[in-house]
Amino acid sequence: MYKEVIVVKVGTNVMTNKDNRIVRPILKNLVRQIAELYERDIITLLVSSGSVIAGKEVIGISKIKEKTKRRQVYSAIGQPRMMRLYYSIFHDYGMKCAQVLPTKRDFSPGMHRENMINCCEGLLSEGVIPIANEDDAVSVTMSMFSDNDELASLIAQLINADRLIILTDIDGLYNGHPDSEKSDVIKNVNPEDNLERYIKDSGKREEEGRGGMGSKLEHAQETASKNIPTFIANGKRKNTLIEIIEGKNIGTKVSL
Repeated sequence: MYKEVIVVKVGTNVMTNKDNRIVRPILKNLVRQIAELYERDIITLLVSSGSVIAGKEVIGISKIKEKTKRRQVYSAIGQPRMMRLYYSIFHDYGMKCAQVLPTKRDFSPGMHRENMINCCEGLLSEGVIPIANEDDAVSVTMSMFSDNDELASLIAQLINADRLIILTDIDGLYNGHPDSEKSDVIKNVNPEDNLERYIKDSGKREEEGRGGMGSKLEHAQETASKNIPTFIANGKRKNTLIEIIEGKNIGTKVSL
């Protein structure tokens, strides 16, 4: 088997530009790193947002007034587009990927949970990169995750990953507002630390994603409490995944 199995979560704000368009070079940079880690005997399970914004790119502004139904439509249209993008880029690096669309019930004890474990472990054993995203087309109300940060945390715990890396569009958790020159990234966090005063959920845009820094920190601390080191770092940088694996002091590390 592999030296390490890691879970990487990439959010919408990482993969899009200021015009809310998906930036293919960012996805290519992400896949390049995953491919390089694979050559080092480290395999990745990727949790990727993007289906809603990808659907919006296809059909434009929907006429549907109901927010939940509109999100379902965007996701149903955008999910295959995201997978085509990923399939093409992974193919360029000689790798294979697969789609996994869980709902919250798949993590409850019983057959659904066992099926999720078998699916993820089977794909990883074949060297195929699972790409998980909440099935927004059917996940509504009680069956929804709070966001893909929660999904990534649950998957990391489900497969007992060696680490979880949550990619965002800033360098980590700051001790002040991220835009302030007086603010610094908090390098190390304990699962029990109370850091509410440092959380700045700025820049979250409607339709693109539900998770801000508060969610990232909450789920990072939950995952780390299960002895899975978790990192919050900037996914727009060139070698974030590589540098974390190499032990470089970037982003915010949450661990026991």
